[in-house]
Amino acid sequence: MTRASIGLDDALQDYIVSHTKALDAVQTALVARTTELGPPAGMQIGAEEAQLLTLLVRLTNARHAVEVGTFTGFSAIAIARGLAPGGKLLCCDVSEEWTSIGRAAWREAGVADRIELRLAPAAETLAALPDEEYIDFAFIDADKPSYWTYYSELVPRVRTGGVIAVDNVLWGGRVTDAEPEDDTTRLMQEFNDKVARDERVDVVMLPVGDGVSLIYKR
Repeated sequence: MTRASIGLDDALQDYIVSHTKALDAVQTALVARTTELGPPAGMQIGAEEAQLLTLLVRLTNARHAVEVGTFTGFSAIAIARGLAPGGKLLCCDVSEEWTSIGRAAWREAGVADRIELRLAPAAETLAALPDEEYIDFAFIDADKPSYWTYYSELVPRVRTGGVIAVDNVLWGGRVTDAEPEDDTTRLMQEFNDKVARDERVDVVMLPVGDGVSLIYKR
């Protein structure tokens, strides 16, 4: 099982997954391997979100993609499979333990040659990228307090017509709290508000997974 989309009961979740392209054997095995990690497995995106990422990458005809937060590599497979011929995905993470699971899965999925993994603070990796508009697609799914930092580094480097997908923007529904009890919820609210006001982009928020914002660079 992968994580259900927010607000869906089991029957509707199963219906959606059964009417979305099925995961293949490598993806299914990776989900199972990640589940063995226990509570951290909750960081893995759901099956329908993975297939949405592949479709978005194909729709943007992406050749240059960036992922911030790789975990065990499930979303990286989804992105890499959607890349145009010759395309490359740069993955930013800090965990050798979790990404080692992903590396093995990437080899099994036949996408390892399309992925470059950099183990370093993502803010440093992004800041060191070329200062030009060349990124076609980016996916942010890492530590929530740093979302605005990652977004701020990515937007100037995304080409016109490029897309940034951001995960967990509904934060379990807590983003509607009038008086958040924790800093992360407050920071997610602030992030969402800033993106909505950013005149460089157009954004639509979808109730997929824990909420996904699709951000189009004007």
